[in-house]
Amino acid sequence: MRVVVCVKQILDPDMAASVFTVDEATNQAVPFAARMVISPFDAQAIEVAMRLRDAGASIDITVLSLGAESARAIVKQCLALGADDGVLLTDNAYEGGDSCATAGALAAAIRKIGDVDLVLTGRQAADDDAGVVGLGIAELLRIPAITFAADVRLAGGKLVVERALADGAETVECTLPALVTVSHEVGAVRHASLRETMKAARKPMQTWSPADLGLDDAEVGARGARRVLERLYIPKSVVECEYVTGDTPEGQAAALVARLIEAKVI
Repeated sequence: MRVVVCVKQILDPDMAASVFTVDEATNQAVPFAARMVISPFDAQAIEVAMRLRDAGASIDITVLSLGAESARAIVKQCLALGADDGVLLTDNAYEGGDSCATAGALAAAIRKIGDVDLVLTGRQAADDDAGVVGLGIAELLRIPAITFAADVRLAGGKLVVERALADGAETVECTLPALVTVSHEVGAVRHASLRETMKAARKPMQTWSPADLGLDDAEVGARGARRVLERLYIPKSVVECEYVTGDTPEGQAAALVARLIEAKVI
């Protein structure tokens, strides 16, 4: 059984807002010091894959990421957790893509990997919180998708997923191949041992450009994006304080009511 886990490298969501500024000319948030990590929901997707193996499933796990060359580090991190091989989609043409362009490139990579039974993604990336890419991949691959998974298991050749809902949970079954987006209800994730980290250095890892996927540069990155970001800016907070005066408490209250009526608050 072949499982592909999609992971994304993001700026550490625990970084303080004070270390960021916004370049309004390029519509980009610019950190003064970048600390890159794997998106936490994607780390839980890796955990789900490892739990399926722990439960006795015979599976090969491929880690797939799209990003800068620095994203190689999170792929290696997943290999150290027990994944078998990795694929990194990195090329200047991928830069500036939106959820649609990203889903298209990842879906093309999954087709190239071939014979994939299960695709696991995080429920959303912890940087933009869009939650679109996983379902976009499923749509492009024409496979069923189950969202917000709190538990995933195999039973009788079928996929059994417990979904986290706002007011409880539900259990869903489907046939393979399928895609599952994993939620934080999965719980704590494992950490790599020194031995597995050293073994990860010897595990195969490929780098694919758009041409390797049979895609034109116009289909990926900023040229393939469908979302247009009009403006990114830091809102200006302006506070005005008006004092209501009066000779007596009753007079102050009357003046306050008159001011509220004038402002059409009441």
